[in-house]
Amino acid sequence: MNDISNVATPPARPIDAETLKAEILDKLTYAVGKDPIVARNHDWLSATILAVRDRAIDRWMDSTRRAYRNGAKRVYYLSLEFLIGRLLRDAMSNLGMTEAIRTALAGLGVDFDAIAELEPDAALGNGGLGRLAACFMESMSTVEIAAYGYGIRYVHGLFEQEIKEGQQVEMPEDWLSHGNLWEFERREANYEIGFGGSVEAALSVDETTPRQNWTPAERFVAVANDTPMVGWRGRQVNTLRLWSAHAVDQIRLDAFNRGDYVEALADRTRAETITRVLYPADSTPAGQELRLRQEYFFTSASLQDLVRRHFQQFGTVGNLHEKVAIQLNDTHPSVAVAELMRLLVDVHKLNWDEAWRITVATIGYTNHTLLPEALESWPVSLFERLLPRHMQIVYEINSRLLKDARERLDADAGLLSSLSLIDEHGGRRVRMGQLAFVGAHSINGVSALHTELMKQTVFHDLHRLYPVRINNKTNGIAQRRWLFECNPGLTRLIGETIGDGFLDDFDALSGLNALADDAAFQARFAAVKRANKARLGQLIRDRLGIAVDPSAIFDVQVKRIHEYKRQLLNIVETIALFNQIRSHPERDWVPRVKIFAGKAAASYWQAKLIIRLINDVARVVNNDPALHGLLKVAFIPNYNVSLAEVIMPAADVSEQISTAGMEASGTGNMKLALNGALTIGTLDGANVEIRERVGDDNIVIFGLTAEEVEQRRRSGHNPRAIIGSNPELLQAVEAISGGVFSQGDRGRYRDLVDNLLTSDWFLVTADYAAYAAAQRRIDDIWRNPASWHGKTIRNTANVAWFSSDRTIREYARDIWGVPTA
Repeated sequence: MNDISNVATPPARPIDAETLKAEILDKLTYAVGKDPIVARNHDWLSATILAVRDRAIDRWMDSTRRAYRNGAKRVYYLSLEFLIGRLLRDAMSNLGMTEAIRTALAGLGVDFDAIAELEPDAALGNGGLGRLAACFMESMSTVEIAAYGYGIRYVHGLFEQEIKEGQQVEMPEDWLSHGNLWEFERREANYEIGFGGSVEAALSVDETTPRQNWTPAERFVAVANDTPMVGWRGRQVNTLRLWSAHAVDQIRLDAFNRGDYVEALADRTRAETITRVLYPADSTPAGQELRLRQEYFFTSASLQDLVRRHFQQFGTVGNLHEKVAIQLNDTHPSVAVAELMRLLVDVHKLNWDEAWRITVATIGYTNHTLLPEALESWPVSLFERLLPRHMQIVYEINSRLLKDARERLDADAGLLSSLSLIDEHGGRRVRMGQLAFVGAHSINGVSALHTELMKQTVFHDLHRLYPVRINNKTNGIAQRRWLFECNPGLTRLIGETIGDGFLDDFDALSGLNALADDAAFQARFAAVKRANKARLGQLIRDRLGIAVDPSAIFDVQVKRIHEYKRQLLNIVETIALFNQIRSHPERDWVPRVKIFAGKAAASYWQAKLIIRLINDVARVVNNDPALHGLLKVAFIPNYNVSLAEVIMPAADVSEQISTAGMEASGTGNMKLALNGALTIGTLDGANVEIRERVGDDNIVIFGLTAEEVEQRRRSGHNPRAIIGSNPELLQAVEAISGGVFSQGDRGRYRDLVDNLLTSDWFLVTADYAAYAAAQRRIDDIWRNPASWHGKTIRNTANVAWFSSDRTIREYARDIWGVPTA
């Protein structure tokens, strides 16, 4: 390898408007190949990205040289999702180029906002998990940690959500249809990934213990695509490396020449399928197999890459844990435990005990959910067929685990069964969450409540065996994107009022507390919110044809559609409010706009039915003249980062109403509070810590606690009796079942209603009365503008702690053992 560590850093490129204007014209002419006279907005976008990208590349290369020069310990963050969104505004802001670029383009007669809207929004995630990974990448650069993010370069991402006749329809997402100017293909960084085949023991002349040789039946090639991730002020730029899958032989000419064109390209099709779509439906055996292939594909490529880089620099893998920290973002990459052992034992010839010591010391595991399906398990037959060598390794890890449990805990058969990496109940399955726990030195939750529940529930017995491994790292958000970039009006107001120190020190936001009750500041704060609401209102009109009043409460629930997140509770209470407004027009009703957005997994029929109900309710409510505009309902399709950047600054009320004990953390709650929304929520996830930071008076909490939820489930929950005893709830449920919102089709929502009446696992009915009362409390606060504005200002002032910079510094200090700036 060439020694790049001592290459001189070139002088910084100027970022004044005149220089950038000339460079953009140069890029337009010589890189895009367009004359300014005929250039379209997409051409100007390409030229602008290239001009900004040059400055990012300078810092990127300097960061890489510095890491090699210092022999820095590197962090490798493995995530199946990276919901990075659009990158142009992010890079411009972090490089301090925003105003200069705007001025340069204006001088060329180009509207920056118009071209920025054309940048594709990479749908490489489905909510909080992927957005957290993107925030963490930006924060690792900001606090100057040498880091790589590893994931998959999905050709079509998740899916583009369309709503047809009220129902979600999944369409291919085409973010790569015109290329991606931010990425660089690294042809030299390619690795062979195998599946299936056989394993044979072999004994070399100088060995006494047989080595296992895996001969895969299928082989694919993983090729790296790198994107620079710019930190604040551009002091560090790290790499997001996404893998694409290729066939070893792109075409079989023998098959092609005999006229079998499909078979000629079959290997290529099989390879490209691996990186085609994020989260293929796993309701079929084929879908489950593809999921496992995806997870192993990117995990193996990532580990081969980082081990190669480490060995190339240090000449040994014996000190891997001293120079490398691997963080698994949820359970998807947990096969990393077995794969790293394979690389160390089979490829680098370490003995088992040394390889295991290095593996455990190197890997950290972040758990994001207590839901059993998200912990993942694979049928032994599938796992062994696709990854026979890894199955052997899992069996060996399991044997040693159970031996350890017998010696340390005197474990009986029941405890051993609970600890085992193989679930023997209802068909043998490999427990991937258990594997990640056993193979990591650190297992962290993502909120204080979630971490304690991990110890009590899913990892209770493993926590007994390894009592010091579980720790908490409450999630955070990149406030640069979620305040500076998406809410420039509020950012300017804060800077004009308390100074610009908060740009580099978020804790300085606490200075707003002194102004929370100041009438003049409240008026300016409210004016910023009103402008943001007008912008969102225009978007709703343009996309949905619904006129909304910016003076109404914008009541927002935007997140992945799932029963535990309880969009159903929200829409049922909306129906009850609809009924009450019509029945009692004499009351002083507070105008509301109920705003929903989010995608349901393609095979999650119940969640898709909830989306349809929301849209059916919207159709009826929005066309009822008796309401006089007091209530509107809007479901905005295709929720993504760019849409969130419009919604978050405009929200008045933040709906965080999951069944207590089921939301690991949430990050939308942090983004909304930062932008001055009042949270209505249960004591779940990070809501608990938000309440601690903003104060009891500045958040509206309702409902059962996590302990009460478990008690209710154990003692027996009678939803039918609850519905029967609450006239408003009964009327709402009867309206759904009676076809009021389904054009007389009484069967459309039978499953939803039957579930509410019989099981109601997510306790919608149990929390309904408390939720409805909390909503009326929101109304009361709204009627007193001074009180409302004071509470929302205190939310903005007191959530600086929920910064992903703070979270990353805690990971660095407690898990990775790396210094931060």
